Amino acid sequence: MTTPRKPRGPYRKGLERREQILRAALEVFGDHGERGASLKEIADRVGMSQAGVLHYFGSREELLVAALEERDAQSNRATAGITSPGEILATTAAQNADRRGLVDLFVTLSAAASDPTHPAHPFFTRRYDELNRSLTTGLREAQERGETRTDVPPEQLARMLIALSDGLQVQWLLNPDVEMAETIEAFNRMCRAAVGDGKDDGTPANT
Repeated sequence: MTTPRKPRGPYRKGLERREQILRAALEVFGDHGERGASLKEIADRVGMSQAGVLHYFGSREELLVAALEERDAQSNRATAGITSPGEILATTAAQNADRRGLVDLFVTLSAAASDPTHPAHPFFTRRYDELNRSLTTGLREAQERGETRTDVPPEQLARMLIALSDGLQVQWLLNPDVEMAETIEAFNRMCRAAVGDGKDDGTPANT
């Protein structure tokens, strides 16, 4: 069995430089949000010109999307050992409470991306499709194990969780006292309680 070769030479250096820029972008967006972050500050942090940064990412919008992709990747790594869809989103919400600038970036771009011509439109379309499929699969399996209510189709429960998570981020930006993770946990308990108190008769809803 052969071991994949690691990138070498200029290509490897290019990847390392791109990762360096991305780390700096996450820090700047995390500190200032989407509107307060400047390409100049990102470039300064990595000792490059703004044109040099754009050589690796093409445009500021492309860098914004790359930052959101890395934000999701970090969340996926943090929740890798969790199987419950609701717990995954609650854990991510708790993590987001320490990343106000990145939450601002997500909320701002997701709203703008409703325009099909926006550069972030493909990213958000793909993201929501993949997230909904993943959560639906996890919720269907939880229903089969008797761990969550079955009177609501798993696809609808998945969209409820996504809508709850996204809406809480907007509310939290407006009022930091909003408890994102705790509210998602309350939703999770509600879904579990419906099984335990007999309100769910065990008959699967039409899907």
